[in-house]
Amino acid sequence: MEYHIVKYSGPFGFIKPWTAVRDSETFSQQFLTPSIVAGIERKLFPELLNEPFGIYKIKSHRLSYDRMDGQQEQIQPRGWNKSKNTYSRDYAILVRSVLLNPVLWLAFENEKDAERANRQHICLCRNEDILYPTLENIEQVSSEDFISNDELFNGFELVFEKNEKSFLVGYNRFENGSPMHGWLRVVGNPINTLQ
Repeated sequence: MEYHIVKYSGPFGFIKPWTAVRDSETFSQQFLTPSIVAGIERKLFPELLNEPFGIYKIKSHRLSYDRMDGQQEQIQPRGWNKSKNTYSRDYAILVRSVLLNPVLWLAFENEKDAERANRQHICLCRNEDILYPTLENIEQVSSEDFISNDELFNGFELVFEKNEKSFLVGYNRFENGSPMHGWLRVVGNPINTLQ
């Protein structure tokens, strides 16, 4: 099978972990969850917005970066505390990381889908963290090359399937909170500054 590859890059990117607590166990900011990939796909192809949750056009992906920089974020929990005659909400500080100089490869089976994607920007999670396409011409490679070529397509890829290597990566709110699983494929050296 042939893949048509689009490359995106930018100065920084933010990947929101599926929960702040679990991220300390899964280190989820180094990979894209099914919901993030589905969101990117719907940004590129808005006609998919009415389709049931799933990934239709992006067949594979790869994410690498230079390093992660921890950023503090102030949050408030949803609940209220009552003391005497007042209600209050406490504040807490979370540390989430920004990826510096992320590179994201998206693989499509359909060349027209890849050409359309190559004319648009994407957001990893927040609208201000924009990545732009960086290839004038779309690369065409075999799916085997994309999966295994550690010189051209190094990075992390969360493979969206459940097997003995899988771990929990979130809950799908579009399917009654059903668990989402995946396993991490590491190709080459995903941290670009170590090359």
